Amino acid sequence: MANPRTLEVWVGVFVALGIAALFMLAMRVSNLSAALDDNGYLLTARFENIAGLKERAPVTMAGVNIGRVTKIGFDPRTYQAIVTMRVNDRFDNLPRDTSASILTAGLLGEKYIGMEPGGSDEVLRGGDEIELTQSSLVLEQLIGQFLFSKASEGGQ
Repeated sequence: MANPRTLEVWVGVFVALGIAALFMLAMRVSNLSAALDDNGYLLTARFENIAGLKERAPVTMAGVNIGRVTKIGFDPRTYQAIVTMRVNDRFDNLPRDTSASILTAGLLGEKYIGMEPGGSDEVLRGGDEIELTQSSLVLEQLIGQFLFSKASEGGQ
């Protein structure tokens, strides 16, 4: 039979490895490790409605993660949300007329920014603003519009 002390040491090692694995999983799921990355250049975009977009949300193009949302602010003059994104340096050739849309991923409704390249020969540089944006679709507004249209059809 094994020494009880040796068995206790192995159980301790196993528990420590399990805790380390859970910590790594939590960092991966929460995107905190990506938030510590300062490589890249900053772009901004203005949206009428960001409905659920959060800091550290992914920025993608063609399904590939090219950056993260770093800051969300509000312009009191135009009543628009201002979203600042950090785009990885590897993607330094985005056309100036690139568009940005707020999209929904999966069943849980996590929001992210999807970028579509334009056809301009000029490229976006750090500090530039993306002019072409599409705000988030809000399910409650869509349902309200649908019900309102059905109610107006029934009243005729």
